[in-house]
Amino acid sequence: MSPAGMVRSVLLWWRCSLRTKVRLLVAGQAMKTGEIGDFGERLAVKWLRKHGRKVLYRNFSGPKGGEVDIVCRHGDDLTFVEVKTRTSEKFGRPADAVDLEKQRLIQRGATEWLRMLGRPVLNFRFDIVEVILTEGEWPEVRVIENAFQLPQGNMMGRMATGG
Repeated sequence: MSPAGMVRSVLLWWRCSLRTKVRLLVAGQAMKTGEIGDFGERLAVKWLRKHGRKVLYRNFSGPKGGEVDIVCRHGDDLTFVEVKTRTSEKFGRPADAVDLEKQRLIQRGATEWLRMLGRPVLNFRFDIVEVILTEGEWPEVRVIENAFQLPQGNMMGRMATGG
């Protein structure tokens, strides 16, 4: 990473606070889409921890496919969390972007995570965290618990589903 990229990364990390008003400019330049997404994920992790979740892993990619933004524990439940960050809701809610194809990708990642654990019988669910970053406003974080389910018959009998 270049020195300028490192400074930008450090500035983004430093600004990642739920108690700081959003500034979408870093070092005088507009944040890039990837930076906005990473910034939103960092805020989501802080929110989840602050609200009793234990974050186990970020950006999990299954060896046989699938991906999950955040894997965490919430009480007795294992949660697979998708984070969607937007700078406005002009084109709909961030969760609207979690279509069936995206859900399948997350489900495949969750299935891989559970396979790596030996397919234990446990409660799990799929959550979506929406992060809204509006210039000059406080970040808004909304959690949709149990946002979608595994399709019926998929892994049934091997795990309990959360709910």
